[in-house]
Amino acid sequence: MTEMVYGTISVRDGEPVLPKWWRTVDKWTLTCILLLFGIGILLGLAASVPLAERNNLAPFHYVQRQAFFGGLALAAMFLTSMMSPTLVRRLAVIGFLVSFVALAMLPFLGTDFGKGAVRWYSLGFASVQPSEFLKPGFVIAAAWLMAASQDLGGPPGRMYSFVLTVAIVLMLALQPDFGQASLVLFGWGVMWFVGGAPMILLIGLAGLVVLAGSFAYGQSEHFARRIDGFLNPDIDPTTQLGYATNAIREGGFFGVGVGEGQVKWSLPDAHTDFIIAVAAEEYGLVLVLMIIALYASIVVRSLLRLMRERDPFIRLAGTGLCAMFGVQAMINMGVAVRLLPAKGMTLPFVSYGGSSLIATGIAVGMLLAFTRTRPQGEIGDLLRGR
Repeated sequence: MTEMVYGTISVRDGEPVLPKWWRTVDKWTLTCILLLFGIGILLGLAASVPLAERNNLAPFHYVQRQAFFGGLALAAMFLTSMMSPTLVRRLAVIGFLVSFVALAMLPFLGTDFGKGAVRWYSLGFASVQPSEFLKPGFVIAAAWLMAASQDLGGPPGRMYSFVLTVAIVLMLALQPDFGQASLVLFGWGVMWFVGGAPMILLIGLAGLVVLAGSFAYGQSEHFARRIDGFLNPDIDPTTQLGYATNAIREGGFFGVGVGEGQVKWSLPDAHTDFIIAVAAEEYGLVLVLMIIALYASIVVRSLLRLMRERDPFIRLAGTGLCAMFGVQAMINMGVAVRLLPAKGMTLPFVSYGGSSLIATGIAVGMLLAFTRTRPQGEIGDLLRGR
């Protein structure tokens, strides 16, 4: 019956895993990801040396740690990308449940490392930020619920996913971590839109977000301070935004030269939140445009492949992962050039970080698994047959 409806596509029975993976994976997207990781190591060689010196560590201590965590991230990415969508869904839902419990226990067992927001678990030799691992698992769980609601007699998956989203956003906002909360809300909103939500509901949701932002502005000094700093037309040159703005201006088109940048000696977060300022100062607009092109290529190619996908779950989950990945990069770079309020968000695969690197590797591995060529054909085949 399947062949009569959808037609036949040749399948290579008994093909080994690695050759099959290489034949079906999106090689252009994979290349862009590896280039971003290489750029992250290159910028880490410049941005993390001053931090190591201030902490009385070896000059390349943080570069070595980034290479180690980056290796784990790439291993997780390759392993996840070889899995079937069904296996990805099962493991992701389990990971989501574990991360959700870990996020809920942060107020009791977590630490803020003196930064004013309880977001991490301290393991002594390293720290773990549960929200980073929650995001890919949440996308898969929400997509699974939304796809199930499209079945005849299926559960009210959209409503369940909305309740889940509200619970996660509230927990993140209480840390406070408004950046991750907005990212989770945006990813869910994109999936809801792709899943066929009425536009009037999306407009209503946007109105609720504005009301919630107004409430947070009045109740949270942390949130209000960041909004006020963003709206202030004058930039204090001694703040992180002031240093980053000056570095981008000094870099010009070709940069001041490798190792000649000064912003890394002034910015405490030059290796994480403001890594793009280091890139702009030392390598100029050329490298910044290259980084933007790499992120855009990953997002556009993934969305184009997902548009041809028949399975609603794969289509929704892939779109959510793609949206979160692209928007996180946009937020990080937007903060550095003062287009957005400060969010404290890393640049995927480029910024230093353990939890963020590994979690991003898992998320991109899921995206690669969902965008692989599969033998069931494309949605266009079904549409042409009607």
